[in-house]
Amino acid sequence: MDVKATVLDILADLTGSDEVKENLDESLFDSGLLDSMATVQLLLELQQQLGIDVPVSEFDRQEWETPNKIIAKVESLENE
Repeated sequence: MDVKATVLDILADLTGSDEVKENLDESLFDSGLLDSMATVQLLLELQQQLGIDVPVSEFDRQEWETPNKIIAKVESLENE
């Protein structure tokens, strides 16, 4: 499974914007594309689609700020 494509599809669905697929270094929080509710939904989707389990208590906004950072984090968790 292509982690990058899956993550970008999830982000596009959650944000309602394909912009996340074009600018992979944009801060999703600063731009208003992700908020706390969408973050919880993101973690749930990652768990359902990729089997990645990230407790909200361990969520560090800095590590999940951009599409590129999210992809890297998911890939590192997948390899644990």
